Amino acid sequence: MNDTAMATAGDRGDPKGSAAEVFAAFLKLGLTSFGGPIAHLGYFRDELVVRRRWIDEKGYADLVALCQFLPGPASSQVGFAMGLLRGGPMGAAAAWLAFTLPSAILLMLFAFGAAWFGGTIGSGIIHGLKIVAVAIVAQVVWGMAKNLCPDKERASIALVALLIVVLVAGSVGQLAAIIAGGLAGLWLCRAPVEAITGHMRFPVSRAWGAAALAIFFILLIGLPAIAAFSQGLAVFDGFYRAGSLVFGGGHVVLPLLETETVRSGWVSQSQFLAGYGAAQAVPGPLFTFAAYLGTVLQPEPNGLPGGLIALVAIFLPGFLLLIGVIPFWDEFRARTSAQALMRGANAAVVGILGAALYNPVWTSAIVGPYEFALAITCFVLLMAWKFPPWIIVLVSAAGGVLIAMV
Repeated sequence: MNDTAMATAGDRGDPKGSAAEVFAAFLKLGLTSFGGPIAHLGYFRDELVVRRRWIDEKGYADLVALCQFLPGPASSQVGFAMGLLRGGPMGAAAAWLAFTLPSAILLMLFAFGAAWFGGTIGSGIIHGLKIVAVAIVAQVVWGMAKNLCPDKERASIALVALLIVVLVAGSVGQLAAIIAGGLAGLWLCRAPVEAITGHMRFPVSRAWGAAALAIFFILLIGLPAIAAFSQGLAVFDGFYRAGSLVFGGGHVVLPLLETETVRSGWVSQSQFLAGYGAAQAVPGPLFTFAAYLGTVLQPEPNGLPGGLIALVAIFLPGFLLLIGVIPFWDEFRARTSAQALMRGANAAVVGILGAALYNPVWTSAIVGPYEFALAITCFVLLMAWKFPPWIIVLVSAAGGVLIAMV
């Protein structure tokens, strides 16, 4: 199919493939996509734009811009949208399942086996996984600060957001920081909006979009009111709320999940950081860290049911928002105020993640000079030597064993 025919079919919103075809393409990506959200978008482009030609370059760039604008896991949202475009609603579901399941299964297996990590070697590996989180999060904060806070206005917004999170603990502080950042962006971050060229058409009507947005807000507001009736609802509510507030990339979910799971007493800080470290060694979306947390949390539901509840709950809000916004995106993205608001909110996210780098990541993992040296080594290997994260995880795990033996 040539580019013109492909673009025409895309404008009509007609799916052009089967759910099985979408599942096969995304299973390959789910098994091989290491390196985080930005790397995932590169893998998607190579496989779906260049090789399979499901969409043209301009359409793909527009889609990426939309998903980076919304809260949620950007790479998974792009995959979901590509599945929707190619195979309709069943294609969207197939894309999510195939891209998500490999890493979710690996992390749930790690959760079941983590209790067996006893003795010097086992405890050293767990300790190493906690230390590698310091290097990974520091790299993310550094990269996001360069991209999202390139001027004094946005750097100041990030600083104020960090102070808000430090002074107001929990999800209330994080939400307040994002709202404050967005409002500050309306005032400080206005810039000319580039002319909009082209448009995207998916098999989603405005009525379905409005319904998805309504469901998103009903769940966001209603779940806390009924969470007290059962632990299962409380778990769904906690992970749904975390998935609703993630601006700026998958790593931003770290402080949100820490608030929902560690501070509530469901998961220990040691379990949390060990799972986060393990999540760096598997392909696929970082949001599958939720499957690990749902498996290890106490009290029930945990194990397989808990992992599945957490996994569905954390992805659901991002997909509802995507479906809800797709029919209105072309009109909305042309507004100067919308772009300014998101510049401010994204800068606030840098401050939130910077606060998380100190607590709980640094304070829980760096307990002596050996841990500090190992964390710095991992950071240099990531930043200067450009080693992939899964190799850094292996280095840190080995270093943790050596520290345990000293």
